[in-house]
Amino acid sequence: MFTNNKYINKKTGLKLLVYLFVIGLFWLKMNYIQTSIFSLNVENSNEANILAFNPLSSIFLIFGLGILLAGRRGMFVSYILGSILLYVNVLFYREYNDFITIPMLNQVANLADLGGSITTIMSPVDALLFVDVLIAAFLLFYLKPSRFQAFKPKRREGIVLAIVAIPLFMINLQWAEQERTDLLERTFDRNMLVKYIGVINYHVYDVVLQGKTEMKKTLADSNELVPVINYLNENKSEDSDRLEGVAEGKNVIMLSLESTQTFVVDNTLHGEELTPYFNDLKEEGIYFDNFYHQVKQGRTSDSEFLLANSMYPLNRGAVFFTHSSNEYEGLPGLLGENGYFTNSMHANDKTFWNRNVMYDSLGYDEFFSKEDYTVTPEKSHGWGYLDEYFFEDSLNMMKEMDKPFYSKLITLTNHYPFTLPEEQKFIEEGETSSGTLNRYFQTIRYQDEALKKFVEDFKNSELYDDTILVIYGDHFGISENHQEAMGEYLDKEINEFEQFQLQRVPMLIYGKGIDAEKNHTVGGQVDLRPTLTNLLGIQDDNPIQFGHDLLDKDRRQLMITRDGNFASEEYVGIQGTCYDRETGEELEADLCNEGFEKAQEELEMSDSIIYGDLLRYLDETEMVQSESNEPNQNKQEQ
Repeated sequence: MFTNNKYINKKTGLKLLVYLFVIGLFWLKMNYIQTSIFSLNVENSNEANILAFNPLSSIFLIFGLGILLAGRRGMFVSYILGSILLYVNVLFYREYNDFITIPMLNQVANLADLGGSITTIMSPVDALLFVDVLIAAFLLFYLKPSRFQAFKPKRREGIVLAIVAIPLFMINLQWAEQERTDLLERTFDRNMLVKYIGVINYHVYDVVLQGKTEMKKTLADSNELVPVINYLNENKSEDSDRLEGVAEGKNVIMLSLESTQTFVVDNTLHGEELTPYFNDLKEEGIYFDNFYHQVKQGRTSDSEFLLANSMYPLNRGAVFFTHSSNEYEGLPGLLGENGYFTNSMHANDKTFWNRNVMYDSLGYDEFFSKEDYTVTPEKSHGWGYLDEYFFEDSLNMMKEMDKPFYSKLITLTNHYPFTLPEEQKFIEEGETSSGTLNRYFQTIRYQDEALKKFVEDFKNSELYDDTILVIYGDHFGISENHQEAMGEYLDKEINEFEQFQLQRVPMLIYGKGIDAEKNHTVGGQVDLRPTLTNLLGIQDDNPIQFGHDLLDKDRRQLMITRDGNFASEEYVGIQGTCYDRETGEELEADLCNEGFEKAQEELEMSDSIIYGDLLRYLDETEMVQSESNEPNQNKQEQ
């Protein structure tokens, strides 16, 4: 646009200079954020060069569109909106070590409850991330009045900028795929995508993914369910009779502990145990020490989805928001059909994580939310109702429930930013380089004290003889952004393997008639449903379940994470690298190929069920399968 002689003059020279300055400013900001704030694991100089280059195509695109739509003002609006998008990702990344997706935008209703967390995530120095906006405003609007007319971006120049973005992106993509083939197929690894194509380009790609996702449900049919059922039938373990029906007819209390990881169990701070009560309690039940969370962006709601359906959550967004209207064969519905009064107990707003809608889809009879508890300012802190009072009220409600009941309790207090009133602090803060981890120790210790009161009161109640208690952590509390501090506390380097092992969460089955045992089987939250139905002696005819009974000694030991990684009895596979699960030693990659293939296969099948709402075809598919099997059966009889 500047090569023709009639454009080469002082005015167009000024215009070109302003373009370069504004584009350069935004490039500097993107480069700083991508290299200094996001942990993108740049491994070599080529990746560093790709990371420096990848902002250019997105900058040309958004500025070109801005100029096309509204000239100079449009360019400035693009600058502001781009800056806001970057900063929102900065905040989200600090909290979740992840990037925002379109499905996550459906969860803005949750922001009303995030006030304390957001203010903790923000930093006063973040204001420096917007200084460039003021400079851009000066360059675009506040030059000498005599030069105002000189800089009037024309619409055709916006078109040229947007068109130039295309070859820039193609160069970027081809360059990136020299480092990582089939890059755009790795939608589960957002860190990798941002490292290679940039955060704004990633969001453009996310729009494309969302469009493809919306089409899947529209085009889905019952035939897509048949191969899934066949796969699961082929990989299904024979039903185990170990502890089958040991809790038949008993009440069930599922206790989901917020942000609780296994590393705190049997561990100390300042010479004091962090979970003294749980350390003793786990010696009285079946404790699983190789049990992992399997959540993604939906966090606690994902752990609920895993429990209820024995399917994997989505890689983008939370099923509780994006697919709450799907048909499900949920565990609460199954237990309801077997005479249970099923309910969830959580002293938060009904709408948080869209629970008031999703719970109906899963088959719950009742949701006891914030309005059902005696929540007062004196009994609340941070995210809301303190655990000790939540436990007390919940136990009183369960005493009055119709029997048998199934109650799922979700705690609140051990939640980021991990703060407590002074009188609830039973241990001094930690002394690591992370304030988050230092405070986490205190809320974990408080949670253990609240758990102690609850379980002891439960033991002394009439419920004890006829109830089993299942306690498990819902997801991690300390993200990989705090690896250095975690290494200081655990006195070892937190490498990729150690970070993976930190995703283990406590899992305990406790109750009268259940003998104590330390179980080393490798499992995850997807295994909770088949384990529970086995204990209750309930026939579960839903063929769409990816979990396996944790109590079956012959079970398949394979835990798959939403990132496509896995842990088996022998190996841990992380992003193509294979480790010995016991020692952490890196092994030949080929040893983990089967695990990676299984992980990818099962995640894709689970996604297809959710995206296509395929469970609506379950009865139809089973009927078709039954009819197709009849000729074979008749042939065998002949």
